[in-house]
Amino acid sequence: MKTLMVSGKRKKAIASALIKEGTGTIKINSRPIEEHTPDLAKQKIMEPLVIAGERTGKVDIKVNVRGGGAIGQAEAARLAIAKALVAFTKDKKLEKEFLDYDRQLLVADVRQRETRKPNTAGKARAKVQKSYR
Repeated sequence: MKTLMVSGKRKKAIASALIKEGTGTIKINSRPIEEHTPDLAKQKIMEPLVIAGERTGKVDIKVNVRGGGAIGQAEAARLAIAKALVAFTKDKKLEKEFLDYDRQLLVADVRQRETRKPNTAGKARAKVQKSYR
């Protein structure tokens, strides 16, 4: 029985997906994907599964996600799931379908939040306003 571990990152979120032959169950942090909230995050996680179609019926996927916010975790999980499906099936056609749909399904988006600078207003690029009156 073949088992494969793949990870994905987005902002501060890190997801690791364990994929193996099975009956088609998908769990995020030990809970079925149907129970995942918010709905937008669930839809993002479902994208690679919908594109892969019937190929996901023969595998079990367990994803552990930590760090970051809800959407960052969802994007990290979707990256890990897509990479795991491609690595497990070794299907070049599936890889091309993922890349044609959205490159971020297989290639990590490495952008990070810009740090706040000292002696400025509340945001990273905001400057202190001056008044000459």
